[in-house]
Amino acid sequence: MYKANDPSLKSWVPVPARSDFPIQNLPFGIFKTTKLAPRIGVAIGEHIADLQALGEAGLLDDISFDKSVLAQDTLNSFIALGKPLTYAVRDRLSHLLNVENHELQGNKALIKKTLQKQSDAQMLLPVHVPNYTDFYSSREHATNVGAMFRDPANALLPNWLHLPVGYHGRASSIVVSGTDIHRPKGQTKTDAEAIPSFGPSKSLDFELELAFITGKPTALGERISTAGAQDHIFGLVLFNDWSARDLQRWEYVPLGPFLAKNFGSTISPGWSPCWHSHRSR
Repeated sequence: MYKANDPSLKSWVPVPARSDFPIQNLPFGIFKTTKLAPRIGVAIGEHIADLQALGEAGLLDDISFDKSVLAQDTLNSFIALGKPLTYAVRDRLSHLLNVENHELQGNKALIKKTLQKQSDAQMLLPVHVPNYTDFYSSREHATNVGAMFRDPANALLPNWLHLPVGYHGRASSIVVSGTDIHRPKGQTKTDAEAIPSFGPSKSLDFELELAFITGKPTALGERISTAGAQDHIFGLVLFNDWSARDLQRWEYVPLGPFLAKNFGSTISPGWSPCWHSHRSR
């Protein structure tokens, strides 16, 4: 068992019953307040541990790394330090928040500097996303979409059972959960129409998915085995794949998703293992 996930651990920070953020779940994210610039934080109960402030207080000195990454407005540079380092930071934070540890506990002035209320903070997009691939990984979902756009008798195409079906989406349209999504416009065509018409989508939908962030670079042409995948995955996040189904039906043949899928995708604001405060509107 990864020691920071030990179910017997207890924190001196108050954690409400059924909270998504007990000491066993310390997800990284980016936050800001009216007084603090964007920086890395970690959720605990109804609070956020400010890693920049912890670093400035010397509470992360036993881990050797460039502390300036804690003051950046994305997690990219922190993730690039590698999983052994990010695991070490999470272990150290778990130790500081443990009810048996008194380095921070009881120091009201230091607690005020290093713990912020979630209600006073704004959560931001946690990473810069240069690229992403959306995979068609649910058999039930693939069958339902196939039935929607094709003959239901041939809903699941045979290649789905043999390869990881996916497509590249528009990374620049990924936004943090809670961001307004504009209804897209495009071409649609019903079976009764002779030619397509242009206008706003009338069948806006979304697919609740899991997204994985990979933080270890690979060279062009380099292959990663399934056994080595864990070394490349930093964490996961909830992902809403917004879809304009009426546009998608017309675009589906012959090449697949385009305007029906690239107008917006929302992600929850924290990573590894998961920041659950996720909503879409």
